Amino acid sequence: MKTKHRIAIGVTFAASIMMSAPANAGLYGDDLARCLVKSATSEQKTILVKWIFTVVTLHPAIKSLTSVTDEQRSHLNKDAAMVFQTLLTETCKTETEAALKYEGGPAIEQGFSVLGQIAARDLMSDPEVTKGMEEFSKYLDESKFQELSKAAGQQAEQ
Repeated sequence: MKTKHRIAIGVTFAASIMMSAPANAGLYGDDLARCLVKSATSEQKTILVKWIFTVVTLHPAIKSLTSVTDEQRSHLNKDAAMVFQTLLTETCKTETEAALKYEGGPAIEQGFSVLGQIAARDLMSDPEVTKGMEEFSKYLDESKFQELSKAAGQQAEQ
C-alpha cells in the first residue's frame, strides 16, 4: 500500500475517532499529539471541528437538521485536508516521521484524536454553546439522580 494512501486512511480514521477517548500511544505518538495540540492554531482547530460537523451531517439521522451545501462541504474538505497536510508534513514533520517509523498509522490516529478533543473542548467552552447544553437539564428529574446516587452509596451533589 502506498504511503500516501496509508496516511489518508489513517487520517480518515482519525477524524472518525477525534471525539473518542485517546488510544494508548507510545512515546512517538505522544510526541506527535503534543506537537499537534501545541502547533495547531485556533483557526485550524475551528476548521477541523467544522469539517467533522459537516461530515457527521451526512448521516441520515442528522441530515434533515442541517443545511450544509455541497459547496460548503467541498470547501471544508479542502480546508481540512490542508490543515492535516500542513500539520503532518510541515509543522510536526519530525514527530510525524518518527511516529510513523516506530508506531505506524495508529500514532497519527491517536494524535488527531487528542487534537480533536482539544478543539471540541475549545468549541464547547463558548458561552452560547454552554448555555445551549445546560438548557436540557431543565427536563431532567433531579429526584431520579438523587435516588441513583443514594443507591450507589454516593453523596448527592447539591
